[in-house]
Amino acid sequence: MEKTSKIYIAGHEGLLGSALVNKLGESGFKNLLLKTDSELNLFDQKQVADFFQNEKPEYVFMAASKSGSIKANIEYPADFIYENLIIQNNIIHNAYLNGVRKLLFFGASCVYPKESPQPIKEEYFLTGKMESTSAPYATAKAAGIMMCRAYNKQFGTDFISAIPATPYGPGDRFDPESSHVLSSLMRKFYEAKTQNLPELVLWGSGEPKREFIFIDDLADACVFIMNQPTEFDFLNIGAGLDLTIKDLANKMKALIGFEGEIKWDTTKPDGAMKKLLDTERLHSIGWAHKTDLEQGLQKTYDWFTANYGKF
Repeated sequence: MEKTSKIYIAGHEGLLGSALVNKLGESGFKNLLLKTDSELNLFDQKQVADFFQNEKPEYVFMAASKSGSIKANIEYPADFIYENLIIQNNIIHNAYLNGVRKLLFFGASCVYPKESPQPIKEEYFLTGKMESTSAPYATAKAAGIMMCRAYNKQFGTDFISAIPATPYGPGDRFDPESSHVLSSLMRKFYEAKTQNLPELVLWGSGEPKREFIFIDDLADACVFIMNQPTEFDFLNIGAGLDLTIKDLANKMKALIGFEGEIKWDTTKPDGAMKKLLDTERLHSIGWAHKTDLEQGLQKTYDWFTANYGKF
């Protein structure tokens, strides 16, 4: 990408989108196309077509999506598959029609089989059954990956896909009902501490393992990928380390200073037991993460406490 390139960030107000705006700005990219939901309805085919025809972006980061917790995926499966498919179809197809030079689509680790060998290599994609609790969302994301590949094959586009570990950091959602596990736990522990609760009940057994990547590292990886010649059309982005939800909860308890007891509601689902990404491909072209989990948790908690009243 050139510093003057016209770059569209779909979903620029979300966790990843806002981090991309910051990273690109810091790197000297000033010609950013940013549209709020009220300015550009990504569910409206005509609006998206008109936007691409009028603005002619050269590069596209597809950070717009609907995602959430296990609970949200169980309660709103139709929303997750429908909304993601519509957004993806509109953006990817119009990127092709209007000659976008390179597009980066973001999948999710749930596209991989539930019983995938570990760590998960990119070639394990579509080799087994998905985790049932997130299957509609994962199916939509898998379709986006396949759509990029299909357009590359048929039309010679340069549309690539990335599978990040679970991102977290300043600017994340902290709604316990819809947020991902790390930000949900942070809010639950903080409120349990401020309310002096004797115990905190958490979903599942605590035994599943999860991998997390600090949002600034993820944004850095995305800009790095877009600036490299395309060697792989599908890349994992991770930190190379996972931990159990129980260990994460204990770290959160210590960080926040909650003195009560943690209890686990094993009647609630765990989801996939392990989802550690193999990042050999990304490392082979020269990128590695910089922020360890303890540093990332502290930065996130500092932001969370400073902004708690705004949620």
